[in-house]
Amino acid sequence: MKTMSPWWIRIPVLFFIIFGLMEYSIDAGDQLVIVKYPISLLFLLLVLMLLIGIELILNSIENVLFQTLSKEAKERYLTAKTTKREWAWGKRIWQKLTGNKPLEEEGEIILDHNYDGIRELDNELPPWWVYMFYATIVFAVVYMARFHIFNGYDQDIEYQQEVAEAQMAIEEYKKNAKDLVDINTVEFLADPIDLKAGESIFRSNCIACHMADGGGGIGPNLTDEYWILGGGIKNVFHTISEGGRDGKGMIAWKQNLKPLEMAQVASYVLSLQGKEAAAPKDPEGTLWQDDNGSNDIKERPDEPNAVGPDPS
Repeated sequence: MKTMSPWWIRIPVLFFIIFGLMEYSIDAGDQLVIVKYPISLLFLLLVLMLLIGIELILNSIENVLFQTLSKEAKERYLTAKTTKREWAWGKRIWQKLTGNKPLEEEGEIILDHNYDGIRELDNELPPWWVYMFYATIVFAVVYMARFHIFNGYDQDIEYQQEVAEAQMAIEEYKKNAKDLVDINTVEFLADPIDLKAGESIFRSNCIACHMADGGGGIGPNLTDEYWILGGGIKNVFHTISEGGRDGKGMIAWKQNLKPLEMAQVASYVLSLQGKEAAAPKDPEGTLWQDDNGSNDIKERPDEPNAVGPDPS
């Protein structure tokens, strides 16, 4: 009989297996079961006591049975019980990888060198080291053939591929983290779902001043190309977030709307450009030209009075 594992290993292993099964089978949300349901601590304590009790009972039975054996049987039992488990295949693999000579065979490889009684063994290089050395040679040949003979991809191509992958990751991140948008990262949202959400926000909060079709009322006309505080997605987002001109204009909506909602309504406002309004208000501000895709934030005028179309 061979001892598979001592009790001080069996008990903790079985205890944590039962603990894991309890955590897996009981739904406690983001918390541990023992935190959400403190009564489970009592159950675990009972389990631990039961495991210890089983070990004590088995040990007692083993001792009783041992006393019934003859002297020779007791010796055989103790010998078998103390026999350690050996992994013969593991030893064989280790021997093949290291190539070590057994102590009784070291006399065959001992050298004549003698340094104050210290003798030197003529050991060969370990097979694992030799195999790795051969592998590096094969790798070097394949690498040279691929990149220096058959002109495989170079660092520039690898860089472009990684940039493209990073760009795809950024786009995917933007889709899943739209609420992290700010004045520096906001972009026009052309997705119909975003425009529909922006229209809903606009109709709930903006039509009192800008009319349902964006033609303007108390507020300016949003369907023409003239803007008081600058056009483009960044300027419109900034105006919605921070409000209009001091003492005149709309309130700052950043306390009422989330960043994504402001980006959606800003995109919807820009989508009104060029549409015909039922009763469009006269243009206010200056003609906005988005030169070369520029979308810089326009400085707010010191004078809060609105001006008419740029005479130039």
